[in-house]
Amino acid sequence: MLKELLRQEIERLEEETDPMLSVVNMIDAFLAVVIALLLVLVNSPMNPFTKDDYILVKNPGKENMEMVIKKGQKLERYVKSQQLGEGKGVRVGATYRLPDGTLIYVPEE
Repeated sequence: MLKELLRQEIERLEEETDPMLSVVNMIDAFLAVVIALLLVLVNSPMNPFTKDDYILVKNPGKENMEMVIKKGQKLERYVKSQQLGEGKGVRVGATYRLPDGTLIYVPEE
């Protein structure tokens, strides 16, 4: 009886000090981190596997502003430059900013 209790106590102590248990716990932690990163990738607007179209503006209004446009599987990147755009066109209306910050477009007739 005493011999059996000693053997069980030794086995319990060996399980507590087993270095493989800490390795298994580290593997579980890394697996949880990888799953979290995959979930972030799936929910990202720039996910290459989604069919939705997105426009992402980085640093809006600053010197290093960029726009990334995703249409289907195609990504286009536009970087802000100091050049002014020009072209031919016709004025079609005016936009007004109200005191609360909303914009209203008024077409010309």
